[in-house]
Amino acid sequence: MKKLILISMFACAGICIAAGGTRTSFLLEKNWKFSRTDDSEAIGSDFDDSKWQSVTVPHDWAVYGPFDGNADVQNVAIMQDGETQASLKAGRTGGLPFVGVGWYRIRFDAPEFGAGKKASILFDGAMSNAHVYLNGRETGYWPYGYNSFHFDITPCLKAKDNVLVVRLENLTESSRWYPGAGLYRNVHVTVTDDIHIPVWGTYITTPVVNGDYARVNLKTKIASSDELSRNLRLVTEIRDGQQNVVSRAENAGMGRFDENTFEQNFVVEKPSLWSPETPDLYTAVSKLYAGDELKDEYTTRFGIRRFEIIPDKGMFLNGKTVKFRGVCNHHDLGPLGAAVNTSALRRQLVLLKDMGCNAIRTAHNMPAPELVELCDEMGFMMMVEAFDEWQYAKCRNGYNLYFNDWAEKDLVNMLHHYRNSPSVVMWSIGNEVPGQEHPEGVRTARFLQDICHREDPTRKVTMGIDRAEAAMKSHFASTMDVVGFNYRLQFYQQAYNELAQRIVLGSETASTISSRGVYYFPVARTSRPYHDDGHCSSYDVEEPGWSNLPDDDFVQHDDYPWCIGEFVWTGFDYLGEPTPYYNRWPNHSSMFGIIDLAGIPKDRYYLYRSHWNPDAETLHILPHWTWHGREGEVTPVFVYTGYPSAELFVNGKSQGRIFRDESMTASQTDSQEAKDKMLRQRRYRLMWMDVTYEPGTVKVIAYDKDGRAVAEKEMHTAGKPHRIELSADRTALEANGKDLSFITVRVVDRDGNLCPDAANAITFRVTGAGTYRAAANGDPTNIEQFHLPKMSVFKGQLVAIVQSSEQAGAIRFEAESKGLRTAILRLRGE
Repeated sequence: MKKLILISMFACAGICIAAGGTRTSFLLEKNWKFSRTDDSEAIGSDFDDSKWQSVTVPHDWAVYGPFDGNADVQNVAIMQDGETQASLKAGRTGGLPFVGVGWYRIRFDAPEFGAGKKASILFDGAMSNAHVYLNGRETGYWPYGYNSFHFDITPCLKAKDNVLVVRLENLTESSRWYPGAGLYRNVHVTVTDDIHIPVWGTYITTPVVNGDYARVNLKTKIASSDELSRNLRLVTEIRDGQQNVVSRAENAGMGRFDENTFEQNFVVEKPSLWSPETPDLYTAVSKLYAGDELKDEYTTRFGIRRFEIIPDKGMFLNGKTVKFRGVCNHHDLGPLGAAVNTSALRRQLVLLKDMGCNAIRTAHNMPAPELVELCDEMGFMMMVEAFDEWQYAKCRNGYNLYFNDWAEKDLVNMLHHYRNSPSVVMWSIGNEVPGQEHPEGVRTARFLQDICHREDPTRKVTMGIDRAEAAMKSHFASTMDVVGFNYRLQFYQQAYNELAQRIVLGSETASTISSRGVYYFPVARTSRPYHDDGHCSSYDVEEPGWSNLPDDDFVQHDDYPWCIGEFVWTGFDYLGEPTPYYNRWPNHSSMFGIIDLAGIPKDRYYLYRSHWNPDAETLHILPHWTWHGREGEVTPVFVYTGYPSAELFVNGKSQGRIFRDESMTASQTDSQEAKDKMLRQRRYRLMWMDVTYEPGTVKVIAYDKDGRAVAEKEMHTAGKPHRIELSADRTALEANGKDLSFITVRVVDRDGNLCPDAANAITFRVTGAGTYRAAANGDPTNIEQFHLPKMSVFKGQLVAIVQSSEQAGAIRFEAESKGLRTAILRLRGE
């Protein structure tokens, strides 16, 4: 029997760039007016909105708070946590005031619009139930807050003095996490000739890819009558990253059976192939002519790559074995809420890249286009996900209310929006949906997967299956192109043995829970932990009852080629889902993240980095070594490193040399006893379990495979808090009014050692060509408002955010706290 090979040879997010011709595109960003008062008269062009709040879009109305334990309290039973009885859940959606109605109004001109013109409006995302009105007339409605959608506004638009009105409404019990609120993504207006290339009107594939050449196929839809289409001409140039023309095609006229679509074929010799290591991009610049008159110009960015999944053997990119070293991320940006910001997204990806991450799952919804563009540019593979619910409810007022009428529309928009992106290598049609054990669930899965295949035959489809055993029995799992299991490691081998795909994906893994800088004793692997202070241990040994520790996943994907990688839950902490403290306010944010809500890496970051980024030196010691009152008590020390062995010293006395135990394979460590003894962890962590605490210095010396000492690191007991220390991810900002600098604020002693228990309140002041934007400290129980220029450090640290103005110049950031030496950092807008 021949083995089926799953192949995706492809091309980037169809980014329409206004460039010449008669096309003009612009953002509606400034001068919006906003109100939470639900007044239907606000639809009218003459409505007086002068007393409304002035805001800039993207805008998340709820992130400003205040936090409230009664906000969207949900009386539910969380099945994944083993609950059978409903109980009140405070903080499940973040404790922020996103529920209710919000209105947005803006006046704008479109001087390019007139006779013979067409116009469209594109919303990258609006949360949620968007009713859109232009000049007093309803233009359209779109319920799903995560999706991009567009309307033809030609009948309503004027060249001057337009009034755009958007009414949004978020229902109670409509989400399992913080969804954000408002026009939290960008709004675009595009004016074209009446003959033009419509929104997301191009589709690029690369059916043949090798080192010598690539064949590129471009399909371009034309908005025009059939009669006019026969006299049109499309000229397209393929340009490389340096804007050199590497191929060209010209097509004249379309036949009656071409469905108003030009099809063009190109050959690119010696192509630069897209990969996480070399994210090379091309552009297709298409010019549409009627006779000799230029009617439209449309630029589509794309990449050239060959992506394969081969049963038994694994996953391949451009002929080389690759595995997903991925994370799942929700869409919120911590203290910025859901309002999209390219600088904030880039910072997240920079941190993940350094950790060795090569893939993102957009859990559990369509991403912002800025994220997809950055993944194309920075080299991250993507699993783009559509839904958290189908027709059966997980939340009383969730997407189940809209699924039957809107699922195909939403899915088609997602596919058309992102099917040109080289970073997108797989579609996900759902996450942990009810019905995996029933025939109707199987039919729904097939229905959605067929839409994906119809609109994009080049990519395979998966989803997050959490009811693994039932899904295998019902044939739900066998329906998927790629079997994706959320957790359920105990069924990986069975799925490989019994299912025809002969491939298993960790679509969601780990869900280890920890709070940065928090440690509990004695140290032991714990399922369903509960501590009185509302935190979890940063020894990285605590998990909910349905999940596992990082090392449990590592061993599967290291030992079995048919395991094609994982997406860890989650890369960053996010607002909402405060597992395991749903019933404990003020817990209001997750603890799953490898990086906390402020963007500060937890200890776990270095465990992943030591495994995923072996070419970079990682030598990380935990816990901290400032334990007043623990003198003489057992205080285990862990070291996360890519080196095979290390020796630990406390005040110069050796605690012994430990080697990573490579004998601990997946098949040998599958018993409950092996889990209790943390045998898998011995393969990936160096653990000294019997160290006795005494103040002073901890030192570790790492050895390479030949036994040579190649790296060392020290950690010291901290003294009293003395001063504030500042460091910025970037000191030179673009003077565009949007760029951000993330400033890590640390409380240290006289010698510069972090004070790990410091909780000082820090006040911020920003002067010059920038403004204070927000701050967060990573404490899942902290309810200080993000936007106020004052916050307490958590475990000695926080992150403050400064935003550039539109004027170039110096920016001065000052942080002060009673009893500590003030710190000043100088930035610049350019």
